[in-house]
Amino acid sequence: MSSLSHAAGDVFMPPQATQVAEQVDSIYSFLLYASLISFILVVGGMIYFVYKYKRSSANSKSAYITHDHTLEFLWSFIPFVIFMFVFAWGWYVYDQMRTFPSDALEVHVFAKKWDWKFVYKNGKESVSAIDANNNKLPATLVVPLGKSVKLIMTSTKINGESSDPSDRAVIHSFFVPAFRVKQDIVPGRNSALGFKADKIGEFNVFCAEYCGGGHSMMRAILKVVTPEDFEKWLASEGSGQLSLADKGRALYAAKACIGCHSLDGSRIVGPTFKGLWGRKTQCQKYFPWRGAGP
Repeated sequence: MSSLSHAAGDVFMPPQATQVAEQVDSIYSFLLYASLISFILVVGGMIYFVYKYKRSSANSKSAYITHDHTLEFLWSFIPFVIFMFVFAWGWYVYDQMRTFPSDALEVHVFAKKWDWKFVYKNGKESVSAIDANNNKLPATLVVPLGKSVKLIMTSTKINGESSDPSDRAVIHSFFVPAFRVKQDIVPGRNSALGFKADKIGEFNVFCAEYCGGGHSMMRAILKVVTPEDFEKWLASEGSGQLSLADKGRALYAAKACIGCHSLDGSRIVGPTFKGLWGRKTQCQKYFPWRGAGP
């Protein structure tokens, strides 16, 4: 089954890949149609009354109108019932995202500027990489079809041992449009999110919270496979058979060097790595008590 078959949604929504997504879309459709009906009743009624009771002459006066307590009660009570119904419906769907079965597959998600890392309970990691053309390959979160998944998420620094004040954990947001699930990832705490995919394919993962200059490039792939293929993938080796060049590309992506240093000569935040190997550079020593010197 081609992943492209799940990439196209309808006019209003991305594809639906979970039961929660179908329920969220049902709530959205209900609110949309209820709002449309309310708009027609309110605005249509206003236009009708303006036309029906318009002043026929300069001397005409409106008749004295008394209160209709039954009508006033109904136009307050009926919207209240509808609002409480939507609240209960929304809470039911929300609770499914926050209730995790005891046998759920746990995956740790680490968000950093500007990349994702997924770690499974057996120690297997999935991080971004660089292909032979120096294009970034996003990290892939692989999950089995029909299995409840619990994501335990936190925000980290690019380098956990760094004391650089510019390298700090910031707020992110894990968002899978096809699943209709989104959860903020806040530094200093763990947040959880659950889902159960019911369609095989590849789906986009975005950061839905502005987290800095590389925010638009912070994406990943959520790949849904059969349980058999998932077990094979989980038991497979990682990057042990990669060449030194491929290992370097993987390290370049995993340590987020790609966010600041280009390979094609362009300037991002830091200097480019192009032409760095074998190049000689004249450096200067710095003495705090007398400034720079040779």
